[in-house]
Amino acid sequence: MIKLYEGGAYLVNGTELIEDGADQEAVLKSKTGSVISKEEAAKQTIAYRILQKHNTSDDMEKLKLKFDKLTSHDITFVGIIQTARASGLEKFPIPYVLTNCHNSLCAVGGTINEDDHMFGLSCAKKYGGVYVPPHQAVIHQYAREMLAECGAMILGSDSHTRYGALGTMAIGEGGGELVKQLLCQTYDVKMPGVVAIYLEGKPQDGVGPQDVALAIIGEVFANGYVKNKVMEFVGPGVENLSADYRIGIDVMTTETTCLSSIWKTDEKVRDFYDLHGRTECYEQLEPGAVAYYDGVVRIDLGSIKPMIAMPFHPSNTYTIEELNANLMDILEDCEKRAQVSLDGKVAFSLKDKVRGGKLYVDQGIIAGCAGGGFENICAAADILKGASIGADEFTLSVYPASTPIYMELAKNGRLADLIATGAIVKTAFCGPCFGAGDTPANNAFSIRHSTRNFPNREGSKVQNGQISSVALMDARSIAATAANKGYLTAATEMDVTYTNPRYYFDASIYEKRVYDGVGKADPSVQIKFGPNIKDWPAMVALTENLVLKVASVIHDPVTTTDELIPSGETSSYRSNPLGLAEFTLSRKDPEYVGRAKAIQAVEKVREEGKCMGEAYPEMKQIMHKIKETYPEVNHENTGVGSTIFAVKPGDGSAREQAASCQKVLGGWANIAKEYATKRYRSNLINWGMLPFLMPEEYELENDDYIFIPDIAKAVRDKQDDIKAYVVNKDMKELTFHLGDLTDDEREIILKGCLINYNRR
Repeated sequence: MIKLYEGGAYLVNGTELIEDGADQEAVLKSKTGSVISKEEAAKQTIAYRILQKHNTSDDMEKLKLKFDKLTSHDITFVGIIQTARASGLEKFPIPYVLTNCHNSLCAVGGTINEDDHMFGLSCAKKYGGVYVPPHQAVIHQYAREMLAECGAMILGSDSHTRYGALGTMAIGEGGGELVKQLLCQTYDVKMPGVVAIYLEGKPQDGVGPQDVALAIIGEVFANGYVKNKVMEFVGPGVENLSADYRIGIDVMTTETTCLSSIWKTDEKVRDFYDLHGRTECYEQLEPGAVAYYDGVVRIDLGSIKPMIAMPFHPSNTYTIEELNANLMDILEDCEKRAQVSLDGKVAFSLKDKVRGGKLYVDQGIIAGCAGGGFENICAAADILKGASIGADEFTLSVYPASTPIYMELAKNGRLADLIATGAIVKTAFCGPCFGAGDTPANNAFSIRHSTRNFPNREGSKVQNGQISSVALMDARSIAATAANKGYLTAATEMDVTYTNPRYYFDASIYEKRVYDGVGKADPSVQIKFGPNIKDWPAMVALTENLVLKVASVIHDPVTTTDELIPSGETSSYRSNPLGLAEFTLSRKDPEYVGRAKAIQAVEKVREEGKCMGEAYPEMKQIMHKIKETYPEVNHENTGVGSTIFAVKPGDGSAREQAASCQKVLGGWANIAKEYATKRYRSNLINWGMLPFLMPEEYELENDDYIFIPDIAKAVRDKQDDIKAYVVNKDMKELTFHLGDLTDDEREIILKGCLINYNRR
C-alpha cells in the first residue's frame, strides 16, 4: 500500500505523522506539549540542515550551494574539462573523480574511447583529480564505496547521482553546473520542498529494492508529486532494510524527477562505512523531534509485490501478478502507447511474446548502479543455484557494479554458481543501461534491473526499422524468470533459501589501480588529446532581437534527453561537439539537423556582416514582414537561429549534450509547455539558450518563423512576459515566459553561453 498525502504533515520523534487538517495543531500539542510553526519545523528536516550547511548565501530561500566533491564519467568529463579549461581552470579546487564506465569498449564509431581515457588520466594529473580506469567500477558504485560521507553533498554529471541512503545529499546535473564548481562558483536553486518517504513494515522475501522503487515511481511520476523536491526517507521501516537495499531504492529516485534524496542513517549505514574502511565518514542523521514535510508518501513495505515497468517508461508499472493475470489487455495497451512513443514509424508487438498463455522474454540483464550491487547478485545466485537458463533464445548477463564486488563474488562462490547456470558475468560497465552493450535483437523483449527503459535506449534504431524493448524488474524476479528459461516469473513464486552472505571489501584493488591526485596538481603535465577531441566552437552573444525558425515540433507528452540526443553508439562522438551534433534528434526527428543547419547558414552570413536577404530570398521576405512593424530591425541587431517546440522536454539523463548539440547547430531557444527536470532547463541556460514557456494553446509548426523583439532588453530587465510573433502567420502574436532566472543565469544567456560568461 502506498498513500500520497494531499497536504503536508508533521513528523514527531521520527515515527508519528500528523497530517494537515483543522485539528492538526491540537493533535500536535497533545503529542508534544507545544506547537511549533510549520516554518520552524521545516528547518528540522535532514535535508534542510544539509542544505543550510552548504549554502553560501544569507538567504535560505535562494540557495547558493558549494559541493564537497564532484564526479563524472567518460561521456561527460571531456566536455566539462574542455569548458573549464576555456574558462581559465588551473586546478580542481575540490576532489573530482573521473570514472570510465560508459565508453569502456575499445573503439566504437567516431572517437577511440581510450583516447578519452588518456585525456582523463592526464587531466587528473595536471589538475589534481582521481582517475578510475575502465572496468574498475561504475560511477555511482565507486562514489558509494569511496566518496560518500554523512552530511556531505556531491554533484555529478550523471542523473543517477544519488547517495542519500548513505547520508549524502547528491544531485545529478549537466556539465555546466560542474564547471561552475570547478571555477569556485555556486549551484543556484530555490529552496526545494521536502517530501517525507515514510517507510513502515518489512519487505516480503523475493521482493527487492527495484520493486519498491518502481512502486514509488508508478505513484508519483505522472502527478509530479516530488518534482524538483527532496525525498527524505524516514519511518520505522528504514531499519528493516540493509544499506545495499536502501541504495537500490535510492538510485531510482531520479526517475521520480525529484531534485535529490536523503535517508536517516543508523547502525547499518555505520557498518557500511566500517567495512569500506571509512568509519570516520559516518554520522547519525535523523530529523528533529518535530519536523514538517511538504508532502508524504507513506509506504507499507510488506504490501509491495514484485513489479515490472513495461515499455517505454519506468512509471509504466504493474505488479507481475497483475500483468500475468491480464496479459493480453496490458500488452495491447503497451503496444498502443508504443505507437505514440515511436511515432508509428515501426511495427511494434508484444503479444507475439505470449507462448502457451505465458509471457516469454528474450533477455535478462542485472547491471550497473541499480542492479549490480552485492546483495542483488547474491540473491539472484541463490534463486538460480542448480538451475539452467536453457539453450534457447533467452540469455542472462550479470554486471557487478565494481571490481571489489566481482572479487567477493568469486571468493564466496556465487560467481561460479551463476556461470554454471549459463549466465555470463561481465565487468563493471554501464553499457546495457544506455544502449552500448547487450543490445537486444530486433523485436526482442529484455527484462533488466537497470535504471531506464526509454525507447531506443537499449540500442534500437527506429529510423532503420530496428526496434526492441525493455521492461524494468528486480534482480530476484529476473533470476526467477531465468530459472524458468525465459517465462516471466515473480521471485515470490520460487521456493528459495536466501543465504545473505556477508560482504567483505578489498580496498587494495583500488589502491593498486586508481590514480589519486587530489591535492597534487602538476601544471607541467601535458594533456593528451586524441585526434577527435575537439574544442567547443565559438558562440556569439545574444542579439537585441531574435528570429527563430522552428526546426522540430514534438507532440509527445514527455520528451526524454535520449530522444533529444540518442545514447549508444552516438556517444562515441561525445568529445567532438560538431560530430556529436549530427545525431541530434536523429531517432525522433531525422529532419531536424538539416532544418537547423539551413537556418544556421543564414546566421553565419549575418555574423560575417552581410545582408541575409541577398543570400536567402526566404529570409528577405521574413525580414520585410518584420520591418513593417519594427522598421529598426536589421542584420546587425537581429540574430537568427533555430528552436524546437516540445510539450515537456528533458526527462532522463543529465547529459548536457541534449542542449549543447542544439546550440552547436545554431539553436537559440527551446519552447515548451513545461520542462521535465531542472537539470535540462539548466543545461539550456548554461549553453546560452532561452528556456521559453508557452502556456497558450497554439500549435507551432515546422518552418514557422518567430520574431522576438527586444529580447536582450527583456532578459536584462528581468521581464517574464516576452512578446513574440509568428511572422509567417500574419504576425500572430504570442506570449512566452522565461520563468525564474538568477542574475548570473541572465548574464550567461546574454553572453551567449557559460564559456563566454567566464571569459568576462
